[in-house]
Order: sequence, then C-alpha cells, then structure tokens
Amino acid sequence: MEQEVIIYGIRHLSSAGAFHLRELLERVKPAMVLVEGPSDMTEQMEHIVSEDTKPPIAIMAYTKETPIKTILYPFAVYSPEYEAIRWSFEHQVSCRFIDLPSGTFLAIRDLDLEQKGEENINSYVYQKLDELSGEESQEGFWERNLEHTTKEEDYFYGAREFGKQLRSLTEKSDPSYAENLVREAYMRRQIEKAKKETNGDIVVVTGSYHVEGLLGASPVMTEEEEKKLPFIPSARTLMPYSYYRLSDRSGYGAGNKAPAYYELLYEGMQQNDISYAGYSYLSKIAAYQRNYGHMVSSAEVIEAMRLAVSLAGLKDKKIPNLQDLTDAAITCMGHGHFSEIALAVADTQIGTKIGSLPEGVSRTSVQEDFYRLLKDLKLEKYKSLTAQDLQLDLREKLTVKSEKSAFLDLNRSFFLHQLSILGIHFADYQPVSQDRATWAEHWVLRWTPEAEIEIVEAALKGETIEYATSYVLKERVENSTSISEIAQVIRDTSLCGMESSMIYATAALQRLATEAAAILDIAKTAKDISFVIQYGTIRHLNPEPLKPILEQLFLRGCLLLVGSCICDNNAVTQVIEAMGQINEVSIVHDFLNKEQWIQILHTVAHRDDLNTKASGYAMAILLERSEINGEELAIEVQRRLSKGVPADLGACWFEGLSLKNRYSLIARMSLWEKLSEYLDCLDEEEFKRALVFLRRAFADFTPKEKSDIAENLGEIWNLNPQNVSEILNAQMTEEEEDTLKELEEFNFDDI
Repeated sequence: MEQEVIIYGIRHLSSAGAFHLRELLERVKPAMVLVEGPSDMTEQMEHIVSEDTKPPIAIMAYTKETPIKTILYPFAVYSPEYEAIRWSFEHQVSCRFIDLPSGTFLAIRDLDLEQKGEENINSYVYQKLDELSGEESQEGFWERNLEHTTKEEDYFYGAREFGKQLRSLTEKSDPSYAENLVREAYMRRQIEKAKKETNGDIVVVTGSYHVEGLLGASPVMTEEEEKKLPFIPSARTLMPYSYYRLSDRSGYGAGNKAPAYYELLYEGMQQNDISYAGYSYLSKIAAYQRNYGHMVSSAEVIEAMRLAVSLAGLKDKKIPNLQDLTDAAITCMGHGHFSEIALAVADTQIGTKIGSLPEGVSRTSVQEDFYRLLKDLKLEKYKSLTAQDLQLDLREKLTVKSEKSAFLDLNRSFFLHQLSILGIHFADYQPVSQDRATWAEHWVLRWTPEAEIEIVEAALKGETIEYATSYVLKERVENSTSISEIAQVIRDTSLCGMESSMIYATAALQRLATEAAAILDIAKTAKDISFVIQYGTIRHLNPEPLKPILEQLFLRGCLLLVGSCICDNNAVTQVIEAMGQINEVSIVHDFLNKEQWIQILHTVAHRDDLNTKASGYAMAILLERSEINGEELAIEVQRRLSKGVPADLGACWFEGLSLKNRYSLIARMSLWEKLSEYLDCLDEEEFKRALVFLRRAFADFTPKEKSDIAENLGEIWNLNPQNVSEILNAQMTEEEEDTLKELEEFNFDDI
C-alpha cells in the first residue's frame, strides 16, 4: 500500500479543528504525526501532554544574551496541535515539530525581516471578506462556516480553501511572504526525512495558509541551504498561560476573541451537541449577573436563545454564532444596553482560566526558585488572575513556635520587594496609614503570564531571585551619577532585606558624599538614608554605619540652605521640597544637631534678601515646631504684608506660609486681620498684582478650608460669616474668569 502524507490545514486555536483532527487521526491511524512548531521544541511535547499539565500553556524560547527576545507558542485544550500531540502520545505514535528552529525565528526577528504592512494587507482582505459575507468580523465568518461544521471532511476542505484563497490574495504583497517560503521549504525537508523513517501514513498539522506551500512541487530546502539559515543561541521553557492572554484584547496575534467561549464550542462537539455552546454561554452570563445582584430570569435566557436562533436564521444558518448570542443577550438580559452586561460578557467570552505545570517541569533556575519561595512563603493561593489583597505585619509573632513562622510576613515582604526590583509584575505595593507605616505593608497580588516571561528574563541576572536582585542593585550603583540615586538603592536594599548589597552601596555613597551636590539631591539622599535607619531594625539590618553619613548630609544641607534661597520662583519649588525633607529628617533622629537646624530656619524666615516664598515656608516650619509664638508671627505678618512691600513679594511670602499647618493658620484670627488690612491698603494695580499670587496660594486649599477662611473674613468685616462663605466660594462668572486669565498671563516683571 502506497504511503500517504495528509496535509491537514487548521486555524490555530480552533475548536472544530481540534475535534475533527482527532476524528481523522482515529480513522487514519498514521505512523507519524508532524506538527507546525519550532523543531527544537519537540522535547517539550511529553510535558505538554502530561497528566499534571493543565492548559492553557505556552512554549517560550528566549535569547541567552541581552537584550532578551522571546517567541511564544500557546496551546489551549481546544488547540488542534495540542490534540495532535495528545493523540500521538496516547497511541505511542512518533510526533515532532517541523518548523524552523526557535533560534532561527529569533534571528529573523533580530534582522527585522518582519516588516510593517502585513497587518494592512490582511486587514484589507478580511474587510472585503466581511463585506461579502455580511459578518461583522472574519472571526464571525470563520465560526459560522467552519467552527459549526459537524462533518470532518467539511472542515478539512473548508479550512484548506480558506487558506488557499487568503494566500492567493496576499502573496507577494505580504512582507512575510519570503519568510513563509523559507519556512515551508524547511517543513518540506522535515516531511521528506519523515517519509524515509517510516512506511506508514503521515499526518501533517499546519496552519491552513501553509497547505498549498507544502503540497505539489514546492521546493525542498537542501542541507546546504539549511546550514546558511541565521541562528541565535536560545533557551526554551514551558510556562502557564491564560485565556486573557489568548484573547485578541491582549495583543496576541494568533489568539481568538473569546477563548472561554471556544472551549464551550469544543465541549459541545465532544458531547455531540452543536447547540451546547449557545445555551451554556447565555446561562453563564445570567449566572454572572445573578451573582452580582442583577436579576435575570430563566425566561430571559430562553428568550435570548430563541432570538439568537432567529438572528442566525436571517443569514440562512441554523446555529447562532457568538455575535448572534451576544446581540440576543444584550436585548433580553441587558434590556438593550450592552453596559448592563459588559462585565458578564467579558467573563463568559474570555474567562479567567490560567494553566498550570507539574513542579520542576522545564523551568530555569530562577523559575524553580520563584515557585519554591512561593510555596515556602505560603503565597501559592495568590497565583491567580484575580487581584487579591495581602496585609503584612512585619513584627515578630511571639505566639508561634518556629522562627520561620514568626518572621513569615517579613520574609514575604523581602520576596515581594525583590520581585519589584526585578520588574516582575506580580505584586503592587500600596501605601499604608502613617500610624502603621513602621510595621505594616499592603500589597495587591495578581498573576499574569507576562510575569512568567519576566521571571524567565531574570535568569540572565542570576540563578536565584536573590542573586538576580543583587545583580540589578549592583548595576544600579555602578550606573549612578548622583548621591540620591545611590541612596535610593540603599533604601531598596533595606526593603529587600539584602545587607550585603547595602554594604556595597553604602561604600559607594561614602565615596560620592564629599562631592558637590545641589541641596535637593542632598535632601533626597538624607531622606532615604533616614528611612533605612528608622526602619532598619524591624527589617533586621544594622543601620549604624549609615548614621555618620546622615550626619554629614544633614550638616551640608544646613550650610547650603540659606544660599539656595537666593533664587527665583522657578527654583524655589525645589528649595522648599528640600527644606521640608531635611526638616522631617531632623525630627526623626535625636543624634542630629537640631539646634543648628532651628537657627538656620530662623535666618531664612527673617532675612529680606531671600526668596519670600522660601522665607514664608521656613516660618511655617518654625510655627509647626512651636519655635515661635503667636506674637512673633503677628509681627512678621505685619512686616511682610505691609504697604511698603511689593504686592508679589508679600503674596509669595503668604503662599509659602500656607504650605504647612493650615488648620493652625486658619484658627489665628490675627493673621486674617493682617491679610485683610494688607489688601485694603493696596491700590488697584497692586491689588491685581497680589491677586494672582494669592489665588495661587489658595489653589490647593480644600473647600472646607476655604469656607473656614471665608467665615473668618466675615467676622472681620462684621458681616454674616455664612453669607460671606457662600459669596466667596461661588462659581465665578465668565467675565471674572476672563479677567483672571488676563492677569495670570500678564508679565508683571515688565512693570
């Protein structure tokens, strides 16, 4: 009997393709099965179909040197390729991938042979297909004409014809056409090799586009040509995948719009019930709505199914497709509004399913370490597509027996911070209230297949999560150009619990600390070092070596502050930020020279040759720290807000004063009396000039604060405080807004 090679064209992630391919394999019982996929990934097949493997999963190949480049080959339970491999292993039939090796695919990508324009030609063809078929998308056309086929031969010839027509319309205009010819020549070489290895029939499973290229007299790649193929050394791994990633919303080109729905189609075919997907889809939407408090009756589900069948009938079809079902659900369960069922539709079409792999299967050392830590730290339940909150208490738990349990949350914190440093997006840190900031952390954990890719990429930085983190931190230190950048590294090392990295970064900071730096750079550095000293004990780090550095930085900040305040209004913002940070540091640590800092603040607050906004802010700090009394403040207010002081300087001083401790300022009636007297003494031009700066000063006040100020002014003016509040907080007229806009755009420096 003559050997037969059956080229079976499929669409990747096709439910009908998987089902009918299984039927063909059972009927033909080939001696060998060949599958489109990188030929050097055949070794992964036994893991792909392992009993402990739960699709969706993906094979990933990645370059061994930076910059990392990756390619992915995903499989769902309804992938024809997955079904072909599974059947082969069940029947102990030889099976292999036959496409170009992954290293060649990566090299082609590196050479940028995949030029722009491919999407345009394909989009144009699909657009014309939609117009001719009357469908809203080619997805709907494919489902209606191929996914609903109940006969094996209908799918076989339909998919082949689809690929043939697509090829004839796009070849030579498709930028990847040359690459496809190379791939097909290579696959034909693999087919010829297979024919020599067996006398039995061979089934080749490939995308429908390639069927014509593998048939007939197409050229076969020679051994010399194969040796000339570009190649980049690569590594391969198997990884869990998700239905969201498979959906076209995630950007995966070979995906489909509704992977969870396609699984329903596959289940229906296995049950020999072509209507199964339709009523299951509508029932799941109804169940979702009910779970979230929206009433959906059984009658509405029944009516939706009837309507969907009627919509299909308008196109001479008996089985509704996804668009028909969704339109019916909107009408009957969403009362004509898609927004009412949008979340239910997304959940039912895409789903939250994520695959899993047996422990130790085809993982890099970093992957192994990640999953080991995930298990040791009892975080496995958080490996979900659904976001989950994790509250950590970093303090030692005295009610447990083992040290591991006593410091479980602290070690969790170290692990999650290390992932953040590596750019592995598994956990997002959330701020906590100030009274719990020393010992509490709040994280939101959510797993994505992208995180798996990021873990694999970390393999080039170290063999474990900790080693890779150490490498990144060291690299950041070496590339730092300022002391604040190194201080941020030191802060990160404390969060990660990596004392050895902190020692290395501290030594680098000591070398740079004596060099000239701007006051904001010094202040940021001091703040980060202060953080490590303040919270180092709870993270089991020795902060003592950092104290002399902080003392040195604090002294430099004190000495630079006065000179830095001789600046314009553009630069004063950074000076004020630095002043606030140095002040925070001085409050926290007793070993710093607070008296020197207070003396510097007094100098800035009372000198007339400095930026008045900085002077006002220094006065606000002194007031907050109870270093001046009400009488001293009143004297300074009267001096700064007087007829002899230019309007912009007085208003800027008040703006600086109002940046801190607002409730205390609001409660001081004398302050508002002086401000009222100041505004009364200004002529029209001076008032307009002051108005611009005062409006900026009050811009960040809350409505409650503004209302309290208005009531104070009402009392000063002997008016009803409530009425004054309503008038001053009322919406400005269009004319008033135009006037203010003109004032703000006016250049007062020209006066």
